[in-house]
Amino acid sequence: MRINLLALFGLFLAWATYKIYTGFKTNIAKARKAGYPVLITPIYPLSPLWLTTRTFMLPLLTRLLSFLLPASFYATHIQPWLFVMTPDWEYHPSPRQHFAQVGSDTFLAASWNGLCCYTSDAGVIHQVMSRREAFPKDTRQYGILEIFGSNVVTTEGQVWRMHRKVTSASFNERNAGHTFREAVRQTGGMVGGWFAASSSSSSSSSSSSGSASHDGEQTKTITSLEHDTMRWALNIIGYVGFGLRLIWPHQQLPADVDPKLAKYGSLQPPAGYSMTFADSLATVLERILVLLLIPSAVLKRVPQGWGSWGAKLHEAWEAKVNYTKYMNAFLAEKMEDIRAGRKEKEGMNIMGQLVRSKYDPSSSEKKDGATKLEDSDIMGNAFIMTLAGHETTANVVHFTLLELAIHPEAQRRVQRDIDAIFGRDSDPETWDYEKNINALLASYIGAVINETLRLIPPVVVTPKRVADTDQWLQDESDGQKHKMPAMMPIMPVISAVQRNKRYWPALDKTKQEEDAGDLDEWLPDRWYLPSPGQRQQQSTDDEKAEEKQGQQEENYGGYQGLDTSPTLFWPVRGSFIPFSDGARSCLGRRIAMVEMVAAIAVLFQKYSVELAVDEWVGSDEEVQRMGVEERRRLYKRAQEKGKETVLQAKSVLTLKLTGGRYVPVRFVRRGAERFVGDEGLC
Repeated sequence: MRINLLALFGLFLAWATYKIYTGFKTNIAKARKAGYPVLITPIYPLSPLWLTTRTFMLPLLTRLLSFLLPASFYATHIQPWLFVMTPDWEYHPSPRQHFAQVGSDTFLAASWNGLCCYTSDAGVIHQVMSRREAFPKDTRQYGILEIFGSNVVTTEGQVWRMHRKVTSASFNERNAGHTFREAVRQTGGMVGGWFAASSSSSSSSSSSSGSASHDGEQTKTITSLEHDTMRWALNIIGYVGFGLRLIWPHQQLPADVDPKLAKYGSLQPPAGYSMTFADSLATVLERILVLLLIPSAVLKRVPQGWGSWGAKLHEAWEAKVNYTKYMNAFLAEKMEDIRAGRKEKEGMNIMGQLVRSKYDPSSSEKKDGATKLEDSDIMGNAFIMTLAGHETTANVVHFTLLELAIHPEAQRRVQRDIDAIFGRDSDPETWDYEKNINALLASYIGAVINETLRLIPPVVVTPKRVADTDQWLQDESDGQKHKMPAMMPIMPVISAVQRNKRYWPALDKTKQEEDAGDLDEWLPDRWYLPSPGQRQQQSTDDEKAEEKQGQQEENYGGYQGLDTSPTLFWPVRGSFIPFSDGARSCLGRRIAMVEMVAAIAVLFQKYSVELAVDEWVGSDEEVQRMGVEERRRLYKRAQEKGKETVLQAKSVLTLKLTGGRYVPVRFVRRGAERFVGDEGLC
């Protein structure tokens, strides 16, 4: 018996050795035929098992290898590939240094069980994103987003076309105007909550407008800025996308809210629910990895007495149950409205559009027979639209506010432009979208948001893959054609190409020749530099001709305009892709920009943001007694700590601060600044 077991083990070992050897030989040969540098890795960087365990496995692996191998061998043969195994190497500390280390803007990683390509070359990225049939989306890496059903983000081919046709109808300029007005209201509500929490004498309106007045000059220290911007974005998408009036804790629901919809905006769980709609959705988004990896049947039975982890796992299951129940009820209500012929109020009405495509016999989609959404597809698209229209925008606003607090001189520029466009004393509720949106996007506010999107994009990599047959790429940097192996994942590294000095000039010309120049720094003024001699932004006709690339020309719907104001710096095509590019570009990119410029305009019309210094001083009175130079040194410490914290952001669906990290801030009335006033303290 022992001999048989040893023989079986020997056979298995021989088989495994053969598979590993032939796997390496085959994949290395394919990689080298592409003509790009090749990193040979013992572990496939995109292996699902590795991706879920690398946080704790990588330190063990590096310690073991450094202990077993001579230092010179480790430095020569291990370190050159180790970075591709590291979590968040695409963002921290500087993604460009890795491409510089390899010596190319495009390289391949080959292992015995996989092959993948990483690129920060704008020309390569543009080809990959515009030639959709040759380089489709790598849907294998998006399974996490099908938790409630397939959707426009997780599908490809004909199925994607069907999802895109139904979902794109809601993204138009009329609804962008609705979004602008709601963003103004919700930003007022957010500010009102900050000041209401800071002073018992504050009075904030209980109306849905969220306008606030107060006696205090500044908020208390805010450590929940990320949470607050998340709620702000959720409230906006809830109303303009689904007709749900979501409010802040210091507000009350308007009296005219549809009774059927009141339960979604309630600050207390309605009968039959254990969580509010907002809390259930926020928790699902926060614990989505847990919900994907652990079956609900297991989560349901995890004892809450298992410490904090047990409570979190149970909360994840409870959130999913509540959110599913809310959305099933919402779906049933929309079906009833459509069958009864009731008209929706203003807004994008994403859920209504999805339900109508299946249940309204008079809809154009139903008539032509092209749409075959199942109820699970409706639920899946509703979830992904909420996620995409909520988390990404919230994180960009969060990081923009932090960068403005770190760079007070940028605040002054923002406020001067707001005063020029709207006036310092105007009521934001009277601002006109059609009249002001282009001026806002072209102002320093637009430059500030663009710079945050460049340096801290919500998504740092957009996975694509080679089609079922080998494809050729024309590389403008070396003039060569490169044969890309069939089915190989291609990973355009957004955060790296957006810091590539081949496409982005340094603002400080003395740093132009350095490896990264000043491209790792947040400098909105770079958006006022002259654009390249030949504008890379093509006309609509040129874009269509360029992107056709032998495939049938189609209208995929959605916003067709520019991603940035034409008066600002025009990046080389493929070098600025925070919303992706081509047919698969973000449906809501116009909506997102509108939300963000509205929020910054409302906030900084009457307020400034400062880094909180509670960590170093005991009281506000102590700060008041400080001289100018002492305050300058104190604020510099806060700036350095803030920059360091922002660099520690991690990708969890989107790029965000995790693990309890935050940058504390205070909002103060303009003119009452302690550190960043017009006197030029900082």
